Amino acid sequence: VQLQASGGGLVQAGGSLRLSCAASGIIFRLGVMGWYRQAPGNERELVASITSDGTTNYADSVKGRSTISRDNVKTTMYLQMSSLKPEDTAVYYCAANRYSDYVSPMGYGMDFWGKGTQVTVSS
Repeated sequence: VQLQASGGGLVQAGGSLRLSCAASGIIFRLGVMGWYRQAPGNERELVASITSDGTTNYADSVKGRSTISRDNVKTTMYLQMSSLKPEDTAVYYCAANRYSDYVSPMGYGMDFWGKGTQVTVSS
């Protein structure tokens, strides 16, 4: 299974971005999918996650400003981010588990990872 993240870019503070993560390969289903981010000098952190039945979870830092969703038919996940702040600047990674709906807060043990997409928010 391969994950491909896209949608990052440069945006002004207060703007919006939609990140996408497309899964390919031999997939019948996936468990939890999630977005992580890592800024220079910081540890990787979980931004948002969504289980196979659609249960969502958000970091306090993005709650109310972000919406995670997934299309299980297309095995694609999205993260709509609005009211972006400079502190949202980071490389964003998508990750997934093949079967489990458990999401690791720092990403350890997640089965699949995509290459990151850079999000830069200018003040």
